[in-house]
Amino acid sequence: MNVLVLGGTGFIGSHLVDCLLGNGHRVRVFSRSPERYRPPLAGVDYRHAGFGDIPALAEAVSGVEVVYHLVSTTVPATANRDPVFDIESNLVATVRFLDILGDSGVKKIVYLSSGGTVYGIPDLVPIPETHRLAPICSYGIVKVAIENYLRGFHRAHALDAVIVRPSNPYGPRQGHFGVQGVIGTFLARIARGEELEVWGDGSLVRDFLYISDLAELCVRVGESDVSGVYNGGSGRGHSIADIIAIMEKVIGRDLSVTYRSGRGFDVPEVVLDIAAAHRDLNWRPRIGLEQGIRRTWEALAAG
Repeated sequence: MNVLVLGGTGFIGSHLVDCLLGNGHRVRVFSRSPERYRPPLAGVDYRHAGFGDIPALAEAVSGVEVVYHLVSTTVPATANRDPVFDIESNLVATVRFLDILGDSGVKKIVYLSSGGTVYGIPDLVPIPETHRLAPICSYGIVKVAIENYLRGFHRAHALDAVIVRPSNPYGPRQGHFGVQGVIGTFLARIARGEELEVWGDGSLVRDFLYISDLAELCVRVGESDVSGVYNGGSGRGHSIADIIAIMEKVIGRDLSVTYRSGRGFDVPEVVLDIAAAHRDLNWRPRIGLEQGIRRTWEALAAG
């Protein structure tokens, strides 16, 4: 199939492109920046422009059957600092893009939402896709709004929409800027000989998913005739303290850690129920947490 990946040169997008190419699909990438982690790939049609460039987007969707929307200009911490920018650059820009899709001939859009923020503080764990949506940060609020617009466009334009709610993806090529991605950030600090910083006491529990497993889920969603919402996680929770202990085992030494005051937008525990993806797509994660951290550390050490 002919596929367009919005944000295809980023962390998740680059792995998704690899998986799509491996399955024999024809891939076009739309991104404001060139490949960040490697030379441009042969056979990939790169289009470089901003997500707000309507003419460029209209050209990019021409001849495409499936669109993967991975673009996000914010993460939870930055979205809270400037919610207006979050709304304008993500929600408004996505609605404008959906207007383009209405007359484009695109059959399906796969949108990466957020399994870590849209549910808010959960009533039960693991969290099923049917759980109420009650985000407590701007990032999650905007993700839910985009999900709702996708449902509206599905009804108005017969555009199949699939929402994937990933937990906390990690792995090679993840940015190490300290604003998102605790595993990547910690490993980068360790590689630089720096102390680890933990928000809170280390008891926050998250669901960590190795990046190749997330990419495989996204490809299966695009290849199938499913619609609706699918969680993408490991189905298991690990605390930040667990992560540090596993890193000490993988690296072979004790780590220095400083604990900071907790943040108000951090949900105490997020673990996703992934039964629906297994039932409908025969998908389960393949890479365990220790194996994934080891692979990520080795990739970082190799440069």
